[in-house]
Amino acid sequence: MARNKPLGKKLRLASAMNSNQPIPIWVVAKTKRKVRFNYKRRYWRRQKLKD
Repeated sequence: MARNKPLGKKLRLASAMNSNQPIPIWVVAKTKRKVRFNYKRRYWRRQKLKD
């Protein structure tokens, strides 16, 4: 990937990195384990992003 990225692509990649985190423990506790996983979690080798 290019070192110099357009701002739009950089923001999209940053957003994708941020949304790829597990849900906080307090959310599990607050919802009494109804919400346990982040189902939109993405593994970099299995699923690629649209550039």
